[in-house]
Amino acid sequence: MSVSPADSAGPGSSPVSGPRGRLFCFGLGFSARVLAQRLAAAGWEVAGTTRSAEKAADLRAEGVEAYLFDRDRPLPAGALSGTTHLLVSIAPDDIGDPTLDRHGGEIAALPDLAWVGYLSTTGVYGDWQGAEVDETAELRGAKGRNRRRIDAEADWLARQEEKGDKALPVHVFRLAGIYGPGRSALDTVRSGRAKRIDKPGHLFSRIHVDDIATVLQASMARPDPGRIYNVCDDEAAPAAEVTAYACKLLGVDPPPLIPLAEAEMSPMALSFWQDNRRVANRRLHEELGVTLAYPDYRAGLDGILAAEQA
Repeated sequence: MSVSPADSAGPGSSPVSGPRGRLFCFGLGFSARVLAQRLAAAGWEVAGTTRSAEKAADLRAEGVEAYLFDRDRPLPAGALSGTTHLLVSIAPDDIGDPTLDRHGGEIAALPDLAWVGYLSTTGVYGDWQGAEVDETAELRGAKGRNRRRIDAEADWLARQEEKGDKALPVHVFRLAGIYGPGRSALDTVRSGRAKRIDKPGHLFSRIHVDDIATVLQASMARPDPGRIYNVCDDEAAPAAEVTAYACKLLGVDPPPLIPLAEAEMSPMALSFWQDNRRVANRRLHEELGVTLAYPDYRAGLDGILAAEQA
């Protein structure tokens, strides 16, 4: 990535203070790229991985040090050299966490590693029937991908508890539903795929992609190895309410409410409706000092539409 000497921390954020370092991202996807772009603009070295040769070529054309990586394609020797900050956004598979399995020993041996961020999901909490959960709550996501996330979190945190030089400065970030430019209710409405599901009392938490980067930067500036943070905005809301607001912004009529039992959804989409909880984010405010640029879905959608129109 091209860099400039000035810090560029993005909306609602404060830059990571101190000397510049080298950020390596296992998984340069939607969330990781926002952080990578901010740090690159602040003069950091940035590198990372993708599974697609085409995407790797595109990233390299932009000046990104990009590598192909998955469980069957480990990194070449030296790819992690000089890394001071490590972000892991790759989901675990049926076997375990590919990053740890393939490069855990190499990561533990990095001499200048000051911070590790593991991106997990609020899905680990499972169903709380609408009750509030904070970072101390029981993890009830006992099936499928949520179970794999719980196990991966435990594996990473166990590395933080290692003694001596092998201990990793691990921080876990449980992300709510991610949205942002090109991936929001506005895009769903425009595509004609929007539905409004009627399930009274069911709430979803969400987070704008820019605010994810802000939280990560704040943690990098105030490392606290072993800490877990819920990353969501300040207002859980029904999905139908968010869709209706997107329709209002676009000047179209909202789709009719459909009972959940009558909605045609994929098993993956339906699985998100099985768990109901309100995720508390007090820790990111109180401990990291974060002020969200988009504290609720209205601010987030307003901001996305304003940027599009500009």
